Amino acid sequence: MKNSHVTGVERTFDKNEIIVSKTDLKGRITYVNRVFMKLADYVEKDLLDQPHSIIRHPEMPRCVFKLLWDTIEKDKKEIFAYVINRSANGDHYWVLAHVTPSFDEGGNIVGYHSNRRVPNRRVVNDTIIPLYKRLLDEENRHKNAKEGMNSAHQMLVALLEEKGVGYDELIFSLANAA
Repeated sequence: MKNSHVTGVERTFDKNEIIVSKTDLKGRITYVNRVFMKLADYVEKDLLDQPHSIIRHPEMPRCVFKLLWDTIEKDKKEIFAYVINRSANGDHYWVLAHVTPSFDEGGNIVGYHSNRRVPNRRVVNDTIIPLYKRLLDEENRHKNAKEGMNSAHQMLVALLEEKGVGYDELIFSLANAA
């Protein structure tokens, strides 16, 4: 079911639409809304219990997902991130994702919830695409995928330190730059 091709065709959605999904602790999908299914080009039964990475686009740097998982899983905090996803037929779509851990009454993480909105196109074109290309080039420069991801993650951390901001602050400053 997982695809590996890309068409180069971009899908879009209305600024009033929100993509929603929920996953369990292992990142397997437990809920998707209609907007998610429409953009991803899947029906619900083909998504439920699948890894959320079923929609991972090959041009999305793995180090950004490492940062995302470190934030929501280890730090138990929310995160905002620009993400390029892939539809079942190989089309792609950009989102500004807000990912949060879901907690039980005891404060234990029981899953994850994500809302995705239409991103600022200028930010995607002028900042995110060039940044993600640099990070992906760094990841691909290494023969070992984990080493590549860790090296690109260090690049991203160094960029944040250089700017004196956290990742969320960088994303918010970009999102509001329009």
